Amino acid sequence: MKLWQKGAPNIDELFERFTIGKDPELDMEIAAYDVIATKAHVEMLASISLLSDAETKLLVAGLDEIYESVLQKKFVIEEGIEDCHSQIELLLTRKLGEVGKKVHSGRSRNDQVLVALKLYAKAELEKIAFQVRLLFELLQRKSDANKNVLMPGYTHMQVAMPSSFGLWFGAYAESLIDDLILLKAAYQIADKNPLGSAAGYGSSFPLDREKTTRDLGFRTPNYNVIYAQMTRGKMEKACATAISSLAATLAKFSMDVCTYAGQDFGFFKLDPKFTTGSSIMPHKQNPDGFELVRAKCNQLQSLPTELQLILTNLNTGYHRDLQILKESLVKGFQTMLDCLAVMQVMVGGLKVSDDLIEQNKYDLLFTVEEVNKRVLKGIPFRDAYKEVGALVNSGKYVAEREVSHSHLGSIGNLATEQIKAAFDLEFEAFER
Repeated sequence: MKLWQKGAPNIDELFERFTIGKDPELDMEIAAYDVIATKAHVEMLASISLLSDAETKLLVAGLDEIYESVLQKKFVIEEGIEDCHSQIELLLTRKLGEVGKKVHSGRSRNDQVLVALKLYAKAELEKIAFQVRLLFELLQRKSDANKNVLMPGYTHMQVAMPSSFGLWFGAYAESLIDDLILLKAAYQIADKNPLGSAAGYGSSFPLDREKTTRDLGFRTPNYNVIYAQMTRGKMEKACATAISSLAATLAKFSMDVCTYAGQDFGFFKLDPKFTTGSSIMPHKQNPDGFELVRAKCNQLQSLPTELQLILTNLNTGYHRDLQILKESLVKGFQTMLDCLAVMQVMVGGLKVSDDLIEQNKYDLLFTVEEVNKRVLKGIPFRDAYKEVGALVNSGKYVAEREVSHSHLGSIGNLATEQIKAAFDLEFEAFER
């Protein structure tokens, strides 16, 4: 029997499969958090005398046992059981009888699901943030090691001005700071306790919501019980927005590598361990890992829109539409963690080409330097610009592969300490 059934006949089998969907599979991701939240709820019920000390002791022991089974991957949602929440209550009732039936006092499945989802989201955002830190530190190391290795800069996919591999790696390191800001914002939105809001209209029991907030490690409660339920969907969309921002950074990096590692550019050499070959062309070493990161992260950038379309035009209160969000969110977290893990090993294996600038096709990289030399001799900038442009157009321009000291200083000034300090400041939210 379902938690919501009151003795009515069983519902249609096709309808039941359709409404349950993938919940039994997806709920394995949040089962541990439901146990944690249920334990906090039980201890709160004891604190307001809705459970005796003996009952509380039995329930806590039973929940601890279930929690261990989840950690050991022995927890299963039985055939015909709707979700992990129903399974956990069923296990308690089987073991403890009437005492197990008391666990739901003052709680709806609405706030039960939402608090588990928020605890899950916080944990996943923390995992992502720590993986972002590892990638950030790797990019910083790569940046510092290659700060004086020149590479061509491009605008409009045309040769532009001298840059460095240090600047290129460092640019993506700094991009991760902005992504971390959005991860932190999503974390702060998730870091509010909805437990005790029941179905969105509170409870007549004198629930101590401050206690469950403290015990579950939330920063604050969602104070308004209606708004607590309104955060279902809002929280998921905030997480999706943060994931999307990070995905854009990883996709752009991957596109750069796929382009610049090709023979036409030859900026990078890929570690053969992270390439694939061709069934017909024996010379091929394809950047499939970066291509798949690019594809998966481009897909992740659609996640906020996907969730927004599910949420569009839902009025206040719970709707079953919200169940669909879980599948998208879980997949989004898992895909992002996979991409971050593979990016770290692939980026670690990237080797830069240190003699690119000597190639004739990069002669035009140095036209700005030639203009600047003339300006330093007193020629007005616009006149110097036209003079060098005329030389280029006539084919008489001869490149001097020299970069001014001041420009080298700009290329080599990676602001490493400042960027690290900025990252650490945003990361503090996850260290607490």
